[in-house]
Amino acid sequence: MVWGKNPVTELLKSGSGVDTVLIAEGMAPAVAAYYTALAKDAGATVKRVHPNKLRLMTGTESHQGVAAFASEIEYVTVDDLMAAAKDKGEAPFLVLSDGIEDPHNLGAVMRSALLCGAHGIVIPKRGGASVTPTVIKSSAGAAERLPVARVANIGETIRRLKEQGVFVYCADMDGVSLRRNNLTGPIALVLGSEGSGVSQLVKKLCDGVVRLDMAAPGTGVDSYNVSVAAGIILYEIQSQRAAQQA
Repeated sequence: MVWGKNPVTELLKSGSGVDTVLIAEGMAPAVAAYYTALAKDAGATVKRVHPNKLRLMTGTESHQGVAAFASEIEYVTVDDLMAAAKDKGEAPFLVLSDGIEDPHNLGAVMRSALLCGAHGIVIPKRGGASVTPTVIKSSAGAAERLPVARVANIGETIRRLKEQGVFVYCADMDGVSLRRNNLTGPIALVLGSEGSGVSQLVKKLCDGVVRLDMAAPGTGVDSYNVSVAAGIILYEIQSQRAAQQA
């Protein structure tokens, strides 16, 4: 954690990962807008807090109304993830978050992704959870082992992956039953937010849509939790890839 106007400004402009920026309530609107804009460019979440909370968190009265949490991990690029797959002599296997908001869900997804052999996960700079201490704890340490890329635009990332021969699936209730899909070869799986699922724009960009069948329709429970769905689909991908190599 860093605090003070100049240190926070330098951190946000440095290109290093920043998860959260805390701005004191009562800060001059123009100054607050400046730090909010910097945080947005850096992909950080902004929270307004009482000055006393900042004092308690920083241990000083000299916080100048602003503080920031540097990222818990070092983010990589999507190209780094692709290179990691190539170095292992494996077809790329990536997971993309299209706005997963709950850090516990993101942590659980990362745990499954690591155990199922994914080469990395891609998360958005804005509109979803970043890798916070809660995510790391929920992932049972997987967040510190699984490479994470953070991008400005998930849709543009999908376009780039497709240009490199990666077949991109998303999970949605109106898709093709999971077991009817060939999930081998270069593949990426897109998982949507807890409330609205995969956005329509992202869904249109995907090559295919997979669906998880349910044995209890009409109960009012119409979908799996995103982390549970991720675990099921990722395991099926891992199983098909393993069978192809056998």
